[in-house]
Amino acid sequence: MTTTTILLGFLALMVLSMVLASIRLALGPTLADRVVALDLLAITGVALMATAAVLYNLESLLDVAILIGLAGFIGTAAFAIYIEKERA
Repeated sequence: MTTTTILLGFLALMVLSMVLASIRLALGPTLADRVVALDLLAITGVALMATAAVLYNLESLLDVAILIGLAGFIGTAAFAIYIEKERA
């Protein structure tokens, strides 16, 4: 097996993970489940971009990975604040 084959297999598994997380995001059933699914989508997106950057030798995809990670963190923090205010 070559490195390229392994990385392509890893990309396919990450896409599958994103599909399953999207289903969890759509179905819920609670807001906390949706927040965890959204966080998983962001983390998987970062891994996907980083792997694609290595596979295709594109350093600009690392910038995209950083932006996805930042957006995911801000989204998770915002939902956590919303959930905490909803409980009070």
